[in-house]
Amino acid sequence: MRFPDYPFTGQRLEVRPGIAMHYLDEGPRDGEVVLMLHGNPSWSFYWRHLVLGLRDPGLGKGYRCIVPDHVGMGLSDRPGDGPGAAPGYRYTLQSRIEDIETLLAHLGIDGPLTLAVHDWGGMIGFGWALGRSERVRRLVILNTAAFPLPAAKPMPWQLSLGRDSRVGGFMIRAFNLFARGAAWLGTERRLPAPVRRAYIAPYQGWRNAISTLRFMQDIPLGEGDAAWPLLVESARRLPGYADRPAFIGWGLRDFVFDRHFLDGFRAALPQAEVHAFEDAGHYVLEDRHELLVPEIRGFLGRHPL
Repeated sequence: MRFPDYPFTGQRLEVRPGIAMHYLDEGPRDGEVVLMLHGNPSWSFYWRHLVLGLRDPGLGKGYRCIVPDHVGMGLSDRPGDGPGAAPGYRYTLQSRIEDIETLLAHLGIDGPLTLAVHDWGGMIGFGWALGRSERVRRLVILNTAAFPLPAAKPMPWQLSLGRDSRVGGFMIRAFNLFARGAAWLGTERRLPAPVRRAYIAPYQGWRNAISTLRFMQDIPLGEGDAAWPLLVESARRLPGYADRPAFIGWGLRDFVFDRHFLDGFRAALPQAEVHAFEDAGHYVLEDRHELLVPEIRGFLGRHPL
């Protein structure tokens, strides 16, 4: 299947026995590395405009863009996680972090990089960086989190539907409810039908939608949740990045990662360059890529590694 504005040659890596991750490796191999991590229910397609804006040396300087599809997402494999599943996979934050390290080790990337994150990619990225923070030299932060749900922010019912309800979980897997909803409601700009289909298509069918539900079920809200210790430690360490360049791009119409989360990043990273849009939603790169891509490229140029 062809996807609009996605003219890339994807690659695959067996990150665990019998389980392959799809990823993009675009741009010059000696370019500064930008690691782009998506969340749920998107995939590497979300980053396509930024990859196109950064990879081309003809624009002045080419960046090496590493963009994985997390296991169970996008064009990666869909392993089961039930008893006797072969190969089996644990759809947890820790697994995601391990997969990223496996990918980077395979590519021989062990030096400084720029960490670009969106949605649950924030916790994956900052979780990966817990033992490697010295390698993260620049940050690009788009509608995401690296700390617990702010006290003033209620848990959105759309997430509780999948996290805490068996009926909601069934609907998400049976009807691809979460990916469909995000494609229709995640932007203020109405997405063209081919773009909307590109967000929805990878998750059609019970088997293909497994990770969209497992991501929601792994959301940590308190002690006892598997990802809680990683989230708390990421929050504690976040102000430590205040000594390096950070770019924040934010859609203020996001019903999940709203002003409460933006305020959390502003407080932790007071030096950050902030671009907030009253007329953009969760998929801020869809709503405002014409502005954000050149701004991010300019930010990287002003702060070379």
